[in-house]
Amino acid sequence: MPELAKRYDPKNVEEKWYSFWESRGYFTAKVRPGESPYVIVIPPPNITGILTMGHVLNNTLQDILIRWKRMQGYEALWLPGTDHAGIATQNVVEKELAKEGVRRQDIGRKAFLKKVWDWREQYGGTIIRQLKRLGCSCDWSRERFTMDEGLSHAVREVFVRLYEKGLIYRGNYIINWCPRCHTAVSDEEVEHEEHNGHLWHIRYPVKGGGRHVTVATTRPETMLGDTAIAVHPGDERYKNLVGEKVIVPIVEREIPVIADNAVDPAFGTGIVKVTPAHDPNDFLIGLRHSLAQVVVMDGNAVMNENAGSDYRGMDRFECREALVKHLEDLKLIEKIEKHAHAVGHCYRCQTVIEPYLSEQWFVKMKPLAEPALKAVLDKKIRFYPPRWIKVYQNWMENIRDWCISRQLWWGHRIPVWYCGDCRQQSTVHSPQSIAAAMDRGPSTIDRSGPSTVGRSKGVIVSREKPLECPVCGSQDIEQDEDVLDTWFSSWLWPFSTLGWPEETADLGYFYPTATLVTGPDIIFFWVARMIMAGIEFMGEVPFRDVFFTGIIRDREGRKMSKSLGNSPDPLDVIGQYGADALRFTIARLSPVGQDVYYSNEQCELGRNFANKIWNASRFLLMNIGDSGTRADWRAGSLSSDDRYILSKLNQTVTGVTDALAAYRFNEAAESLYEFFWSDYCDWYIESVKPLLQRGEDEHAKRSRSILLHCLETFLRLLSPLMPFLSEEIWQMLPTSPGEERGESVTKAPWPDSDGALVDPALVEKVQRKFEMIRAVRNLRKEHNVPLGAEVAVAVKPATAEEASILEEGREVCLRLMKAREMRIDPHFIPERAMPTAPISSGTIVYMYLEKNVDVATEGKRLRGEIEEIDRGIEGAERELNNREFLRKAPEKVIEMRKRKKEQLLERRAKVQNSLDQLLGK
Repeated sequence: MPELAKRYDPKNVEEKWYSFWESRGYFTAKVRPGESPYVIVIPPPNITGILTMGHVLNNTLQDILIRWKRMQGYEALWLPGTDHAGIATQNVVEKELAKEGVRRQDIGRKAFLKKVWDWREQYGGTIIRQLKRLGCSCDWSRERFTMDEGLSHAVREVFVRLYEKGLIYRGNYIINWCPRCHTAVSDEEVEHEEHNGHLWHIRYPVKGGGRHVTVATTRPETMLGDTAIAVHPGDERYKNLVGEKVIVPIVEREIPVIADNAVDPAFGTGIVKVTPAHDPNDFLIGLRHSLAQVVVMDGNAVMNENAGSDYRGMDRFECREALVKHLEDLKLIEKIEKHAHAVGHCYRCQTVIEPYLSEQWFVKMKPLAEPALKAVLDKKIRFYPPRWIKVYQNWMENIRDWCISRQLWWGHRIPVWYCGDCRQQSTVHSPQSIAAAMDRGPSTIDRSGPSTVGRSKGVIVSREKPLECPVCGSQDIEQDEDVLDTWFSSWLWPFSTLGWPEETADLGYFYPTATLVTGPDIIFFWVARMIMAGIEFMGEVPFRDVFFTGIIRDREGRKMSKSLGNSPDPLDVIGQYGADALRFTIARLSPVGQDVYYSNEQCELGRNFANKIWNASRFLLMNIGDSGTRADWRAGSLSSDDRYILSKLNQTVTGVTDALAAYRFNEAAESLYEFFWSDYCDWYIESVKPLLQRGEDEHAKRSRSILLHCLETFLRLLSPLMPFLSEEIWQMLPTSPGEERGESVTKAPWPDSDGALVDPALVEKVQRKFEMIRAVRNLRKEHNVPLGAEVAVAVKPATAEEASILEEGREVCLRLMKAREMRIDPHFIPERAMPTAPISSGTIVYMYLEKNVDVATEGKRLRGEIEEIDRGIEGAERELNNREFLRKAPEKVIEMRKRKKEQLLERRAKVQNSLDQLLGK
């Protein structure tokens, strides 16, 4: 029989078995109409990305699910892919060009895009290779990219369909503009941070002389674009002001005073400036009151000619400083207050966002949001944890139209062309004229996807590039320069990756998918939009369950990020501890709906567990004998210890299965850990060790078979969490003659629990025996009994049944307690004070001391320990009574101090009890 190495070395195992699985096609799913599919689509990582601890968390949990379902017999597909990541990728390539002193504008769009594709070819697969290191069992034969030809076709199809339904439109609206990236960003892509700013109170002269009104603003530079000031219609203070005119300082523009319900009378003075071109709320007020829209900045957030000659060419913040000084010189600043407020930043480059009036393309979201909200409220889609339903509902009920155009070169170019001749003639074509033009003769565009023309002047919306204008025949046509928001391709991911809009076999079999595992930070970016798209284009929700992971944080509660330097490189962690140790640690730290507090040191737990499994398996294989000695453990009588371990094994099968079904990954990991470490190793293996030396003894053969059966079953349960270690040991297990185990644990059937072997009452009784052994071990430790010394114990059992179990296990008890004698007497009365340990059933254990311990020396040691504990308690109390400490320390630190004090008090009570027992008190 092959022998396991003395120590487990992940480096010698992981690459070997991943290649084995991949070469045999274990991860490849097939369309099998008679089988039930189980599908997960991976949240596509950016091609610019490298593996982070967030990816480790998300993908470990996905891999656990897909491996588990594969073993359960489902046709399991984990569909991988990457996202083109418009802004991020363009930024990376532009930075590379900048090192050579070149801008993208210098080489032109075509050459720049070639460089991006070259970059993607060279670096875009990095994160995929890293996911394989983690053990991710994706179907790599189906790997997709959001800009591959199939997905690009789906994007164009969706754009045209939505345009034809009137759900895509173009208009001048206030959008979030990044002056650094030179593009619009959606509301969800803006990250708001609290800033300690100011509130400037500025005097605006009232037309007619002699009076002024005071307006409060956080952005004085935008006053140069004011076209009104506004008050609330119910504000009695300014009732007589409505309808008058005021003069905008510096630019001397005459503007009206209006009344609008959007004004908050409690903000500042209750009078607000209205700048429709530079504030989203002001924009809406402007529409209601037909106000002019004066743009005072360009796309670089530099003041333009509308700002006046004094400020033209200044950066917005430079202008703010100069303008405030100018207003102070004119005595038009009434006061300046400190004011904390949230400021939006670009999620990619952290530049302060500028609300900006711009012509953009939008999707009308209300008609799409209504059925998507209903699907979740009607439980067609289940959220885990369910608290995210409220967050989702609130966003969907208050949804705004989605700005989908981006001023970039990298991405899906908007499938819109403009006819120069038609636009010059300001032609608006009727549907009849369009139809006539399309029927003129051979079409200039693909007939399977006709263009749409006519809702705007000279605008052609088409699935394919038109050769000429379908109305006037002009070849003077140019495509829209902008690209679509990255999320416009990502929201189609669950069905576009399966071949939509074609009716493929994959699409018919694998859609809808089963489970989505994702972070809550993209519930709006991605989850909500995928639900909308699935219902709109497939007529069915895209998935049944959504599991939201927590956010991965460091031990101090800070979100892991490169800027804080608190995010370890997962490949370094894998190199140090092994992929399985990292996977198991992450799973064990992942309670449903809670954030994950991680440090590399916690991987010691996973590594120690891997070593425990390895060492126990090695011991078993060295003592199991050849395959011919295996006995049918179901035949003949079983000891209480045998029945105990079989009951615990089957309870563990049920517990792990139920935990995974409810996405309680931490409970599954804990069940596996507790069973193997405590029940299997600490108790059962230790209990039957002497039997392993008894050759062909029937009881010995039965115990070896039970040990092997438990290990086989455990490895199958463990495989989704720790696949490499499980495979390495599985391949070494012996088989009985005629037995077919299968060539890999990853293809082995998931265990079923055998209810006939589950005996909770017996488990409870045997656990009392183990509890008694633990109690004696604790007494030995508390009273400093030398490791090699044997003790004598007396047990006063609470029931006759418990006495019987102890008697049956006498040999095991003596060996595990290191006792030379165990007296079992329900009537035992100690002749003098003895160290005592009551256990939960009411049984009491007594330990004789005089032959093992020097009472005087031990008494001195225990008193010294009490003094040391008392000093620790005093220190903890000093901190907890210190108001300054309580005011400044983080809540988590305070809780740690409280727990430390509680632990010290508990320890003191135990040591005092040991001292009292020693002295016979």
